[in-house]
Amino acid sequence: MNLLVLGGTKNLGRHVVEAALAAGHELTLFNRGRTNPELFPGVRRLIGERAAPDVLAAGEWDGVIDLSGFLIRDVSLSAALLRDRCAHYTFMSSIAVYASKTARGMTDSAPLLPWPDGAPEDEFTMDLYGPSKVRCESLLNATFGERTAAVRSGFVVGPYNPDFGNWGWALAHGGSLECAARPEQPIQYIDARDLADFLLRVTVERSPGPYNAVGPTRTMTELADAWLAAAPGSRTVDWSPATDRFHLPHDGSNDGTFQLDNSRAVAAGLRLRPDAEIARDYLAWLQAGNIPPDPPH
Repeated sequence: MNLLVLGGTKNLGRHVVEAALAAGHELTLFNRGRTNPELFPGVRRLIGERAAPDVLAAGEWDGVIDLSGFLIRDVSLSAALLRDRCAHYTFMSSIAVYASKTARGMTDSAPLLPWPDGAPEDEFTMDLYGPSKVRCESLLNATFGERTAAVRSGFVVGPYNPDFGNWGWALAHGGSLECAARPEQPIQYIDARDLADFLLRVTVERSPGPYNAVGPTRTMTELADAWLAAAPGSRTVDWSPATDRFHLPHDGSNDGTFQLDNSRAVAAGLRLRPDAEIARDYLAWLQAGNIPPDPPH
């Protein structure tokens, strides 16, 4: 298939491009050309800004995978240009879209966050991250109907990705795992390679969304044990570090966010590798001399 990737040269995007190339698809990348421009030298590039995507009017694609859509205005512009130029539009969304943070077992159809009164649509702040993803999903549904999918994920782990990078670094260098979350706190995450494969599958099969693309719920203790097993030794977990890389409140006010129902995604072909394999592969990547990127916030 002839696919367009918006982004594609950092974090999850690298895995999406690698998966698409391995499957034999023809690719075009649209980005600013500033991040890792040396990657994928044989792939066609369109250089431009999300705020001025006019260059997209020069082509047609079987599918689009949007990995860089944050501002509502930007997503609206690309959607308008691509409405009659692609057969399917897959949007990388977030589990931050849900109105409740405490309800357990929320499906893809659970109520979503409202848009705050008076909030600007052309600025990005963390307070508007979830509502912005909701508005982006809504405008894509209005533009493409059944020809769009929203793939919602949370923590994305693996090579080139920042989440759990401190754990991987600690394992690779003989340190303790730092975790300021409470030991029984629920957590869900996904390997970047599994998420990339699912994004590609949804696009190629033109499956309508939305989907909760997350792994099974674990407690932080269960997850830490699985990661510690990837590097046997005397390593431990520090449950009271000075900094909190997980940003999870201890009072249970965000527990529902990590107890989502992923059955619809699994039925659509989401495949999830086990925790031990994820940890082992990430550890090997770091031991090979790679450095995890800093968290975006």
